[in-house]
Amino acid sequence: PPKSQVRGAGACVPQFTNCPTMVILVGLPARGKTYISRKLTRYLNWIGTPTRVFNVGEYRREAVPNYKNYEFFRHDNPEGVEIRRHCALAALKDVRAYLSSEEGQVAVFDATNTTRERREVILQFAKENGYKVLFVESICDDPTIIEENIKQVKLSSPDYKGRAQDEAVADFLKRIECYKATYEPLDDELDSALSYIKIFDVGVRYLANRVQGHVQSRTVYYLMNIHVTPRTIYLSRHGESQLNLRGRIGGDSGLSPRGQQYAQALARFIGSQDIGELKVWTSHMRRTIETAEALGVPYEQWKALNEIDAGVCEEMTYEEIQERYPKELALRDQDKYRYRYPKGESYEDLVQRLEPVIMELERQENVLVICHQAVMRCLLAYFLDKSAGDSGGRLGTAGDSWGTARDGWGHTWGRLGTAGDSLGQLGTVEDSWGHTWGHLGTAQSGRAHLSSPEPLPR
Repeated sequence: PPKSQVRGAGACVPQFTNCPTMVILVGLPARGKTYISRKLTRYLNWIGTPTRVFNVGEYRREAVPNYKNYEFFRHDNPEGVEIRRHCALAALKDVRAYLSSEEGQVAVFDATNTTRERREVILQFAKENGYKVLFVESICDDPTIIEENIKQVKLSSPDYKGRAQDEAVADFLKRIECYKATYEPLDDELDSALSYIKIFDVGVRYLANRVQGHVQSRTVYYLMNIHVTPRTIYLSRHGESQLNLRGRIGGDSGLSPRGQQYAQALARFIGSQDIGELKVWTSHMRRTIETAEALGVPYEQWKALNEIDAGVCEEMTYEEIQERYPKELALRDQDKYRYRYPKGESYEDLVQRLEPVIMELERQENVLVICHQAVMRCLLAYFLDKSAGDSGGRLGTAGDSWGTARDGWGHTWGRLGTAGDSLGQLGTVEDSWGHTWGHLGTAQSGRAHLSSPEPLPR
């Protein structure tokens, strides 16, 4: 029978090694809990761990669509307390459906969870359903960070639609005081048996306790690498290579004359952006290194950024592959993400290889990554919040037009640009975490004929 049918109310389910995990956020409002929740969810989905955020604030806004003021959050407001309790229980019900019936592996419970009583309810719920629990407490007393978070994030909340900024900030600060009155932080002694990580002042210091299992270890590892400093990340394809001209995949050839043109145009574009302390990363392959050489600045080579390894198919045309390995192309079409070239790699392998790159990008500030088509697809899948399977080509291939789109949090994305765009059309976009993007790759200028894309099926 389905797992959900064998769990009676109050019954405890044995906790298996590979059982689902609940990540429980803890902290006062405006401490970056939702930021942490969304970024963690994006990362876990990207590495292939099905994860979903359950934001209790959204349940509360559905229950009370017309927010009046901070008094709703007073601990001596019985009606408000009951509504918030009901919303938390409704969210937990959805967590159970996701983890027990929809094959989810991680549920991120995004709420304040500031009282020991509320956390005990969650722990009992997890025990009854056989889930592991990891608490993530965000602690910040820096008024500058708190005020900036309120202005950048909270003022765009539906709670304050149509309100003046000063009025909204004043109300939200009073809301924080309501939570402070009953806030009980995780205690190093009383909660010593729990698994948790405390994040102080948005990453200045961390304290981890009883981190258990693969998912919790990966979660803590990731959370210790992210930061909130605004920065710009540029992704660029290398210029056209000699093997591109011959329609052959992979290999390690240098740039064609048009590839050199692209490298020079890229250098002019980057120079025009006036980017402070820009770091440049390339793969170990000649075509990315030669593209970076045109910039005239130091660059760092990453083997992890090398193009997907086509194994026995390296330096072959697709016609040759069809002739020599007809079954391979058919297998590849069935599941492009998991298909592995004979003696080569799959997109799934590539995502695992790129994880250290993602971690380091999260730690860095302004970076230009000069890489390859398959690599860029995987990186874009992460930053555009796509699941692991979307890396294999569904993100869009050369020749596609992205146009404009909205992400899951209502932020509008500009035209990212693909093959056929001129370099002048490839502007910048901003993601839902405030990071500015310039997508330079897969560019083929209609005016300067800078760089043609690699063969489409890669």
